[in-house]
Amino acid sequence: MTNSDDSSAGPRRRHRPVRLLTAAVFALAGLIFVTSFNTSKGTNIRTDASLLKLSDLIHERSANNAELEKGAAAVRAQVDALADRDNGSTKAEDAKLAALRKASGTEELTGKGLSVTLNDAPPNATARVPGVPEPQPNDLVIHQQDLQAVVNALWLGGAEGIEVMGQRLIATSAVRCVGNTLILQGRVYSPPYKVSAVGDPAALRKALNNSPAIQNYQLYVNAYGLGWKVEEDKRLTLPGYSGTVDLHYAKPLESASP
Repeated sequence: MTNSDDSSAGPRRRHRPVRLLTAAVFALAGLIFVTSFNTSKGTNIRTDASLLKLSDLIHERSANNAELEKGAAAVRAQVDALADRDNGSTKAEDAKLAALRKASGTEELTGKGLSVTLNDAPPNATARVPGVPEPQPNDLVIHQQDLQAVVNALWLGGAEGIEVMGQRLIATSAVRCVGNTLILQGRVYSPPYKVSAVGDPAALRKALNNSPAIQNYQLYVNAYGLGWKVEEDKRLTLPGYSGTVDLHYAKPLESASP
């Protein structure tokens, strides 16, 4: 009798954890459904509508930033005019200040130069060169390093000033790409991207041609049709930088006293 009772009790003990696990799974599923319902508020959370709304918000904020930038530039011009009138400086000091403004990129700059335009390849692009593999999505778009390579080459070629998409670059400007968009000084841009520089056109072009990063980019231009156009301009005008010049930097944590 004892052996028989033990054998009949054993299977029940083995099934009990399975039943508990099944109950836990159903409870977890119910919790997920409730959470999903509360999150969606009756909407379809699998749609891309939220992404579209986020994109619209980004472009709206970019436009707002542009308007605020114009307003800040106007106020800054008034402040500078009042400061120049009432500061009591000498002509030599005024000339030194004007030179500093020009070097900092806050003054409009006009002169000879050239412009470089980069663009994505056509979405249906295929390999144009025999033996080259068919392109992956990343092969067909402009990347941050491509824009940075152009900017760095132009500086190296002696550019007196550079603008990207109509915005003047200064020492603290950062050319950053997120996905297939450029974020520059609080504004968002899509390709094609235009970079313009004032300087000796021959020296600027030579610097572009000698850049290893741009030489690598040219391989993709030839293989998949990425956009690349260089145009010289006898009279190119770059706007002065009108954004904030405040520096933001990290601070080390104070060490705790022993």
